Amino acid sequence: MHQPGRLERTFAVNMSAKVAAVPMAFTAIGVFVISTGWTIYHSFTNSKLLPKSQFIGLDQYERLWSTNRWLVSIENLAIYGICMLIFSLVIGFVLAALMDQKIRFESVFRTIFLYPFALSFIVTGLVWQWLLTPEFGVQKIVRDLGFENFTFDPLFNADWVIYGILFAALWQGTGFVMVLMLAGLRGIDQEIWKAARVDGIPMWKTYIFIVIPMMRPVFVTALVIIAAGIIKVYDLVVAQTSGGPGIASEVPAKYVYDLMFGGQNLGQGFAASTMMLVSVLVVLIPWAYLEFGGRKRG
Repeated sequence: MHQPGRLERTFAVNMSAKVAAVPMAFTAIGVFVISTGWTIYHSFTNSKLLPKSQFIGLDQYERLWSTNRWLVSIENLAIYGICMLIFSLVIGFVLAALMDQKIRFESVFRTIFLYPFALSFIVTGLVWQWLLTPEFGVQKIVRDLGFENFTFDPLFNADWVIYGILFAALWQGTGFVMVLMLAGLRGIDQEIWKAARVDGIPMWKTYIFIVIPMMRPVFVTALVIIAAGIIKVYDLVVAQTSGGPGIASEVPAKYVYDLMFGGQNLGQGFAASTMMLVSVLVVLIPWAYLEFGGRKRG
């Protein structure tokens, strides 16, 4: 009798699911791969209002990296990204650790912390624009309490505006990170905690040297999700500052949108979006290596 080979057995498993995934695979290839290739190709052309095939080499990229507005957007993204990664992970983990102590009304607090994540970035941006406006926000409230010299206007200060946007992003995203961390903490075997208490290990050492290393997959997942949100940040900037004052809060996603639809310079917009794609790959490739490469070695 004919014995099916390994390849045949592989295709025979979950055949219906694999057949159902074929349209999605073609869609992914058509929408993502082909569209990405089309964008990269036209980033080397002199496209303006409409795409052109006039090849000009690296001119668009040279022009891009000599534009002050793009350099400011990259600097802002670096500041915003580093602070967002550090503070969202730290605050999210601390909140999760506190929530994991079986506190009363846990579900209520969890809902309160997670609720901002359900709002759109536009709503969050408008709320924080109001809170950070000197005329009727935090500054006015504190001055009405008697502190007349108090000043807090980050959205109107070019040196601090990116941190005003960071406040809003942390308020919205930290709750989601907390939920991820809490799920990871709840997956830790309780026997580990009991053994640590029996051995007299302080709780902070248990977290740092035992719990956090065990939660590596959770941290990697949270890191990728946060990094993806950092790279494509757009809504908060538009809602809070529209890139101002001047170009002080410009970010790459807004630069791409303005160049492609406002400035009618497709070639420059394609070049900027290609650089954003490179930054996404910088995040995804290490994640894929840590996730899949580590498993193969294991």
